[in-house]
Amino acid sequence: MKTLLNVIWLVLAGFWLALGYVAAGIVCCVLIVTIPFGIASFRIAGYALWPFGRTVVDKPTSGVFSVIGNVIWLLVAGIWLAIGHVVTAIPLFLSIIGIPLGIANLKMIPISLLPLGKDVVSTDRPFAGYGR
Repeated sequence: MKTLLNVIWLVLAGFWLALGYVAAGIVCCVLIVTIPFGIASFRIAGYALWPFGRTVVDKPTSGVFSVIGNVIWLLVAGIWLAIGHVVTAIPLFLSIIGIPLGIANLKMIPISLLPLGKDVVSTDRPFAGYGR
């Protein structure tokens, strides 16, 4: 079921969302100072490409710099990305087949708002980020 949902997601929304996150990641990496944001953007791009069967967990090793970075990210890009996810979720909710995809789109809002200090792991191993 996860594979079927991921394939439908990839065609309807995932490819375009991932492409946007990759473009943002490239720009962030070119600007050198914003490389941590670029790495986070690439992480979100992978999650946006194939979200079903994966989940977001907090990194236990993240510190105060991730909090400061998240505040900057929230003000510069996070709000706009969250609005983009809401706007793209609305048409998905209008069809019966798109309801799970719209829910997945809304589940991406927390990581698009505050990506630093987070890790994307398989739902089979949700505690992988904790060394278990």
